Formats: sequence, structure tokens, C-alpha cells
Amino acid sequence: MMGVGTNGYTAPATRKSSGGGAGYDVPEGVEIRGRFDEEFAKILTKEALEFVVELQREFRNRIKYALECRKEAKRRYNEGVVPGFDPATKFIRETNWVCAPVPPAVADRRVEITGPVERKMIINALNSGAKVFMADFEDALSPTWENLMRGQVNLKDAVDGSITFHDKARNRVYKLNDKNTAKLFVRPRGWHLPEAHILIDGEPATGCLVDFGLYFFHNYAAFRQTQGAGFGPFFYLPKMENSREAKIWNCVFERAEKKAGIERGSIRATVLIETLPAVFQMDEILHELRDHSVGLNCGRWDYIFSYVKTFQGHPDRLLPDRFLVGMTQHFMRSYSDLLIRTCHRRCVHAMGGMAAQIPIRDDPAANEAALDLVRKDKLREVKAGHDGTWAAHPGLIPACMEVFTNNMGSNTPNQIQSMRREDASSITEEDLLERPRGVRTLEGLRLNTRVGIQYLAAWLTGTGSVPLYNLMEDAATAEISRVQNWQWIKYGVELDGDGLGVRVGKELFGRVVEEEMQRIEREVGKEKFKKGMYKEACKLFTRQCTAQTLDDFLTLDAYNHIVMHHPRGSSRL
Repeated sequence: MMGVGTNGYTAPATRKSSGGGAGYDVPEGVEIRGRFDEEFAKILTKEALEFVVELQREFRNRIKYALECRKEAKRRYNEGVVPGFDPATKFIRETNWVCAPVPPAVADRRVEITGPVERKMIINALNSGAKVFMADFEDALSPTWENLMRGQVNLKDAVDGSITFHDKARNRVYKLNDKNTAKLFVRPRGWHLPEAHILIDGEPATGCLVDFGLYFFHNYAAFRQTQGAGFGPFFYLPKMENSREAKIWNCVFERAEKKAGIERGSIRATVLIETLPAVFQMDEILHELRDHSVGLNCGRWDYIFSYVKTFQGHPDRLLPDRFLVGMTQHFMRSYSDLLIRTCHRRCVHAMGGMAAQIPIRDDPAANEAALDLVRKDKLREVKAGHDGTWAAHPGLIPACMEVFTNNMGSNTPNQIQSMRREDASSITEEDLLERPRGVRTLEGLRLNTRVGIQYLAAWLTGTGSVPLYNLMEDAATAEISRVQNWQWIKYGVELDGDGLGVRVGKELFGRVVEEEMQRIEREVGKEKFKKGMYKEACKLFTRQCTAQTLDDFLTLDAYNHIVMHHPRGSSRL
């Protein structure tokens, strides 16, 4: 077993004056180039780092191979191939098997709240009345050294129940409720993101292995006692494209369980189906994770982003305005229905998508209209058979909970047995790939541009979840803005919704960028605009929208701008 106590806690590392740890006590082959902090040293113990190193050395080549396979798939899609069901795994899709039983501690997940691993957010989310809080190291977090390490400290305090936060501006102390707090799930970063502040054998660590390894090492024992009723910890897994990638995660979980001396199947995870290739591999993904799975989730914003990215070489698959690509589009509804049928057939949860609205405090009529949209969306989900849904703000929890409880019943934890959705067995590749319908407008181009620039400006200054125009934007929604702009510019699309017949090109986009920057300055004020990183964000966003080839991820390029090596300053990977 790991050398940890009841709470999975090790003694603080002593500060070293030499070696590659920038003050941390590190194992051989490790160099920490993030700022030293006594609090962070309680997380970055030698024993915890040794566990991360073991994971990195065992799995790095498999991860690199998986990322190379993504490149090969992209090459084929760009040459005209479209994704589809794999004939080689037909037997997995067609045979009867089920995943391990859902742990009682998370049988009821009817409303889940998500947000970054910030201290106040964690307390408010756990107290929100939601059944689950997904603490996010991924799309809702800007992965600065401070955010990542402070997030690990926060989660450790949350698991052991000691977390508090003193809001000096309001002179208010936040702490956990005595009972009925949400169950904690943690989402590590995707396979593609490096952790450049921690070098292992001379190369950046894999971000998700750092997130998973440090959290698991310090918290598995206390979590199983206080939250999991003998199970856990619980995770969300992002950005996967196929079952090969799911198999790597399954092996990581087995390795961690063996190291900790806990039963196989203790760790449980929900996979976000948020890439187009993954929708054709849902059975296979669940099969690989069948001892560790508690379901799949409709990560619908990233899914739209992935649709554009997958078909970047297909000029016949251009998206309409972003707000028109909702769950009423045939390809989106088919994806949701097939996910429900797949999960329930395998006896795990089918989780719905994000309600991104945030309360509009100064306009009751607009607020009620927004809440009405949320209720309609959640009613669609629960009637379709989803077992739960996501909300971005605590203010949405009562409305979402009411819809699910009214339609499921207060004593029914989920719909796994009652909504089998056998009608969805007839969904075809064509259903999942049907072209979205709708118009394209100049206002759509403008909205993409000002949302993308403002989100990126916040991300560069350490904020990964941003309220803009009454919606909570994260990296996924910023990605839609970026890739849609890129697609429209590359193929010179006609803005057919304005009746003007104007085609999008670099010249028009340049004018839009200039005008939207002026609008952003008016909206945020000259002082904030001057102090913020809006101009840097504008350059990055513009470059990515007008590049000859589409970058895989907005955040990979932007990451170079937030890596701060100590004592040497900033770094470019």
C-alpha cells in the first residue's frame, strides 16, 4: 500500500536548496520549475511525485501513440473519409454484457454542477443542492501553476472536510454544510495537454496524469470513508476519441488501485462523449472501462467543436450560427438518444448536457425567459431518458432539480431500468452525421469574435470560466467560436441570413475584429481593457482563425503564454 495515513496525507516536504526541485523534495528524474510554496509542498511530496512518475513512465509511450493515431485519423478525415462504426468491434456492440453495478453513493445524479477547482467555487458547489459537483482541471480552468496546485490543496481540504474561505470584500466566511453536500467528481485535463512546470526525465509531464495522480494519492483513503461508501474516488474523463484511449485510462485506474491496495473497480469514472469519433465507439469505450464506469455524458459544446474540427476538410459541412446548433438539430438529437440507449443497455448513467445560463439579476423578465429555456431543455432531457443533467451556476439547480424530480419521481434515483430507449437501436451513421441546418449571419461572426477574444483574454490572466452575455463560457464554447470563424473564412461562406449575400474573407474578418475590439473596450471600460490582455488575446485568436491549417486546440498555443518557469521566467514549449 501507499505510505499514507487515514486521509491519504503525507508529511510536508522539507525545502531543499539544491537539485531540480526548485525547493521541493523530488525523486530522481524530476524537475519542478513552478514557484515554491509551503502549501504546494504538502501536495508535491516526494512520495506523491514518485506515484506520478510511475504513471508517467508506464503510460507515456501509449499516450504518445494514441495522439499519433489521432493525427492519422485527422489526415484520413481531411482526405474525405467520414467517421463511422468499426466493423472489427461489431461483436462488442451486438453482444449482451453490462458494466459493474453503479455504487450506491452515486446512484442519484439527477443534477450535477460543474466549475473550476477554486476554493469558494468548491464550497458553494458542494453546498448548492446538486447531487454531484464536478471539480474541473480542464475546460473551466486556466492551467497556471498557481491554479493547478492551489486546486489540489483545495480539493484535499474539501475531501477531509476542513475547507473554508474568508471573503474579505464581503467579510463573510464560507464553509461546508454539515450534511447533504454534493458528491465530488474530478475532471483531469485531456491526454493532449502537457504540464510544463513538472519535467520527468527531461520532458513535460502529461497534464492528466499529474492531475489524477496527485489527487488520487492524497485523497483516496479519506474519500472512500467520507463520500464513496467504500468506493471512489470518482472522475470525469474528457476529450477521448476511441476505446484505445479509454483502455489507457482503465490501466491507469488498475495501476492506482493496485498501488493503494484497494479493490479493483473502486475508482469510477464517467466519460464525456464530446468528440465526433467517440460517438461511434460508445459501446467499446464502456466495454474497456466496464469495471470502472458509471456512465457517459453528452459534452455537447465540445461535440459541436469536434464536428467542425473533424470535417475541417469538408466544405459541404459548414455550420450555421452557433446558437442555432442545439439539441433540436437531427445529428445532435441522434447523438443524445444513442448515448441514452447505449448506457442503459449497459446499466450505467446517461448524463445530459450543460445549461450554461447564469442568473440575470438586474432584469427579472430576461431572467425568467432564460430559466424557461433551461426548464424546456431539461424537460427534453428527462423525457428522452437522461438520468441527470449539468448546470453551470448554483442559481439553476432548483429549476433543473424540479424538472427531473417531477418527471422521474422523488424516490427513483435514475432511469437506467425504466427508459431503455430500444427505439434508438435504429440510429444510423447517417443520422449521426446529418448536416446541421440554419443560416449564417454577420452577427454570428461578430459574436464568435468578441466571445473568443474575451474568453482568451481571461484565460491568459488565469481565469478559465467566464460569464459573457448571460452565459458561462469555457474553453469548449470558445473553441466553437474559433473553429467556426476559421471554417467560414477558409471556405468564403456566404452570410445568407442577412439578405446581403456578403462572403466571409480575411478582409471582412479584419474589419469585424477591429470593430469588436472597440465594442469590448466600451463594454468593459477603458481601465480594465488597458490592464487586461485583450490585445494579446486578439492577436492569438486572429492568428488561429486565419491560419492556413486549423490548430487542434486553442489552449495548446495559448499555453505557452501562461507557463512561468522559476527562477528563469517564461518559457515556450
